[in-house]
Amino acid sequence: MSKGLFGKKTKGVGIELAPDRINVAQVRKQGQRYKLTSYATIPVPEGIFQEGQIIDTSGMAELIQSALGETKIKAKQVATAVLGGRDTVTRIIPVPAELDDVELREMVLNQEAGLYLPFPREEADVDYQKLGLFVDEDGIEKVQVLLVATRKEVTDSYIRAFEQAGMSLDVLEISSFSLIRTIRDQLRQFSPQEAVAIVDIEFESTEISIAVDGVPQFSRTVPIGTYQIQSALSRAMNLPPSRSIDLLQGMTVPVNPIDSVGGRTGAANPGTAAMLRVLGELADELRRSIDFYTNQGENQEVAQLLLAGPGATIGQLDDFLTQRLSLPCSLVDPVTALGLESTQDIPPAVRPSLGVVLGLGLREA
Repeated sequence: MSKGLFGKKTKGVGIELAPDRINVAQVRKQGQRYKLTSYATIPVPEGIFQEGQIIDTSGMAELIQSALGETKIKAKQVATAVLGGRDTVTRIIPVPAELDDVELREMVLNQEAGLYLPFPREEADVDYQKLGLFVDEDGIEKVQVLLVATRKEVTDSYIRAFEQAGMSLDVLEISSFSLIRTIRDQLRQFSPQEAVAIVDIEFESTEISIAVDGVPQFSRTVPIGTYQIQSALSRAMNLPPSRSIDLLQGMTVPVNPIDSVGGRTGAANPGTAAMLRVLGELADELRRSIDFYTNQGENQEVAQLLLAGPGATIGQLDDFLTQRLSLPCSLVDPVTALGLESTQDIPPAVRPSLGVVLGLGLREA
């Protein structure tokens, strides 16, 4: 794939496409600091983007143009990201260290890739990045390679949407990589013996990435997102379904069921009880994913959970997950993590959902 899932540089413009919103951010480097020069978010209506795929490319192209219109950014080349899920694969694979670059490329792209894909090799866009050297249990020197693959029809739909909006894609990567780039300094606080679970709660799904030394070792997508949580809440409260998460962001998760201060947070409230059921399912899926990762042989223990995405701003969700998983859990604030200067005031409730778009903007900055 000419774009490469690891891509090259853009002019610091990142555009994140999601089922519920488009985020646009332009990031510039000033000395040692980063500055957010432009930022906008616009809602995406139903029927444009579903289950990780753009199903209406011309509709999406119009939305991209209006999002750029709001920021007054003139960009011909931009960076974007594909959501993780059943149409994407990231794997770390060992290959013999003695291969030269041409042999390595041939081996990874044409021999190894097919072994790890849940779809036919010819239907995939595949890229890779060399990581470090290691010595395996037989004393043979090998190199670790991060393999990334996306189903071609997904990458093609992104390329088409941007072409119709009058732009070309400089970078097309997987969203968890963008998020990891944004919180790189936060991840450096952990030793190479500690794994960190990064949990990105998006609209239709939650992406779980477990990283060691800033490199994703394991990823899994769970079909529970803000829409499922909010729908349960709306039904229980007899409210019409909504794509906006304002209702959710006004809620607080009771950390102890007896905590019913002010009535609103009490588990006796049917809305809260319905929300807790879905969040309980999400916590169980997180626990399963972490256990699965930890039980794979030599893997490091997970030291902390970092919460990102629009769903991270539900009140006390970090405390709820800390208690449910017996694992310290904290919110990602990408604005603070990057020491980002901004001309616009970015409210705390919005910040956890900017991890991916800021990571895309950082590609160039």
